[in-house]
Amino acid sequence: MSFPKRNARIAGVLYIVIAAAAVVAHMYVPSNLIVPGDSATTVANIAASGTLFRLGIAGEFVILLSEVVLSVLLYVLLKPVNSTISLLAMASRLVMTTIHGLNLLNSYFVLMLVSGTGLALAFDAAQTNALVSLFLDAHHYGFGIGILFLTIHVFALGYLIVRSGYFPRVLGYLFLVAGLGYLIDSTALLLVAGYETTPIYLMLPITISEIAFPLWLLIRGLNLERWNERMRQAVGPAIAAD
Repeated sequence: MSFPKRNARIAGVLYIVIAAAAVVAHMYVPSNLIVPGDSATTVANIAASGTLFRLGIAGEFVILLSEVVLSVLLYVLLKPVNSTISLLAMASRLVMTTIHGLNLLNSYFVLMLVSGTGLALAFDAAQTNALVSLFLDAHHYGFGIGILFLTIHVFALGYLIVRSGYFPRVLGYLFLVAGLGYLIDSTALLLVAGYETTPIYLMLPITISEIAFPLWLLIRGLNLERWNERMRQAVGPAIAAD
């Protein structure tokens, strides 16, 4: 297998890994531990199921490590189209990953508080409940801040796919629509009071694009002949400039 197709399929696998880990970290664990509006029950759940809460953190680490590799692979795959925009796509996704990595500190603060040891002993039950609620909210909004940077990546990715010639244009158009969804959703989360749940009309294009592209990478990879052609076109001017 040629290295572009191999990289495409590895990228597809990483997309699937990220999606599976996100289901665990962002859906399964919170739905079993966090009770909206009831910080006391949430603290009790986390204290009783510390292993499950740590599983969510482990899922976040899997996502973060996979994101770094995926960002580089997408840069390599799309560099022949436009190296500057491809670099922008990689950098913005890595910025998101960095923010989400720092955001994990909120989860560790929660663990420290519910442990009931060390500095956590300085707080009574009401204070502990309030602080846990604060850090969980901070984690929620920190995630939204990271997604705001992902918006740049999604728009750039959509443009590059449309212009590539070795991926179906429809996948690129899906990402351009999904980029609007990400932008509206993350902005509303951060700026609109009471906004919590992503509407279906925003979620649908995001979900379709994030499923269709990985499946295409896994099943078809890319059009190798056209990828090589775009690479020759990209290399030619660079040689001439030297």
